[in-house]
Amino acid sequence: MTSTGIRLHAPAPGWAISADVVVVGSGVAGLTAALRCEAAGLTTVVVTKARLDDGSTRWAQGGIAAALGEGDTPEQHLEDTLVAGAGLCDEEAVRILVTEGPDAVRRLIDTGAHFDESSEGRLELTREGGHHRRRIAHAGGDATGAEISRALVEAVRARGLRTIENALVLDLLTDAEGRTAGVTLHVMGEGQHDGVGAVHAPAVVLATGGMGQVFSATTNPSVSTGDGVALALRAGAEVSDLEFVQFHPTVLFLGTDAEGQQPLVSEAVRGEGAHLVDGDGVRFMTGQHELAELAPRDIVAKGIMRRMQEQDAEHMFLDARHFGADMWEHRFPTILAACRANGIDPVTEPIPIAPAAHYASGGVRTDARGRTTVPGLYACGEVACTGVHGANRLASNSLLEGLVYAERIAADIAASHAENGLHVRVPEPVPDPERPAHPLLAPEARFAIQRIMTEGAGVLRSEESLARAADQLQRLHSEARDALDENGKTAEPGVDTWEATNLLCVGRVLVAAARLREETRGCHWREDRAGRDDIRWRRHIVVRLNPDRSMAVRTTDTADFPPTRTDQRPQEQ
Repeated sequence: MTSTGIRLHAPAPGWAISADVVVVGSGVAGLTAALRCEAAGLTTVVVTKARLDDGSTRWAQGGIAAALGEGDTPEQHLEDTLVAGAGLCDEEAVRILVTEGPDAVRRLIDTGAHFDESSEGRLELTREGGHHRRRIAHAGGDATGAEISRALVEAVRARGLRTIENALVLDLLTDAEGRTAGVTLHVMGEGQHDGVGAVHAPAVVLATGGMGQVFSATTNPSVSTGDGVALALRAGAEVSDLEFVQFHPTVLFLGTDAEGQQPLVSEAVRGEGAHLVDGDGVRFMTGQHELAELAPRDIVAKGIMRRMQEQDAEHMFLDARHFGADMWEHRFPTILAACRANGIDPVTEPIPIAPAAHYASGGVRTDARGRTTVPGLYACGEVACTGVHGANRLASNSLLEGLVYAERIAADIAASHAENGLHVRVPEPVPDPERPAHPLLAPEARFAIQRIMTEGAGVLRSEESLARAADQLQRLHSEARDALDENGKTAEPGVDTWEATNLLCVGRVLVAAARLREETRGCHWREDRAGRDDIRWRRHIVVRLNPDRSMAVRTTDTADFPPTRTDQRPQEQ
């Protein structure tokens, strides 16, 4: 794969360090990959946008899914995952997930993560939407992500891994042959490094999380601005399935004007018996699916949206008053606190909820070892598209996917070094291309992008809404490009402008894919194409950037991913 030569407008690196591996991101995927690489004897650097424990993992409430319970099997977990994925899961990728998952969770426990246990010392397991068995391990009631993050961060610090916090990664560096040579990054604030610098390494692992901030209302933290996907696109990598954005059905409704990160009401609340009701107290999911409120997330989100449309309502309700105060305080303390902080007491009243952007099922396309279409560039976690999630992620498979595929990436990188017998030589990055750098958007463009995406590419989509969104995003893109081409002017380089530019990049790709997929499948809901069309659309949409910053969009021939064509590993030179 030839590099596009596209890079963000930024100062030249003022400092540089070298390593065998640089891991970008500090969630379950990134820190697991870093710990496994370090354990294999590789010099590893972790770069994270905020603090080590500030990524999306800490916000995960429900838990981590794995066939750990009596009577459960990987085959049953596989079947539930395939059903949720609506015909677009890669079955081999899912089989890897469910068979390697249980032991990966046990290794996570060995690392120091403490999950809730019964009085007999067995893991307490719950159910969530789409699961036919109790297989969700949880911690602190509804604080699973926070516990996993705590354990991994402590392990990273105990092992003395080199970390660079408060650093926004800008672009991939490549050598003269187009192979990965590290990354450029901007460190915010004082520390050992400051300003724009570089980490030179022959292997880069993207674990940057999602892109929920491309929408006005999301469960994602403010740092989730699609930086990894945008970096990969500029580097020439392929992304896939970006149209499949999962909108979590039950997000605390804070008003129609609420923006940014919204409090999540975990699916585990429904798993323990909460009911979805309308303003009259009527359960509306009964009869729509055999699992009612525990149907896969896309079905529940659609059921909520339909009822809202029918009743011209802004939200629905989640009723768990029958839990009682004791269960709320011990099983769901985080959610209880969030509700009460916003003036709602779920012990005595139903919780107002509405769907909000939650998880990107698509991302940077990888193979079973986490390798992308750019040699030396890996991806895992929400930034990646392994084929596990298909058109709709099964609840609580995300933490497991990050865990399993991070371990596979570390094993692949370690194997390449073992084959050579010595550390792979750090490649020499090629100088910045002569062509102008990617133009930057003004910081206020972020809010315009979020509004455009929410109105045109949200839960409900149509050709009309998507065409309007595409035109508006293209106008933002053209105005920035024309200003740079005509007079060399662009917005001042900085975190706000880089983030806005990344959001525009991923937004344009998402809308292009959603517009092309003329059907309703999984979490992609086209009002004007209500049916699922397996003959035409049981396949993936793959996008990459051309050197002129236009998009090259294609569909795969089948539901299977083509090879990533990265069979050659870094070689000793």
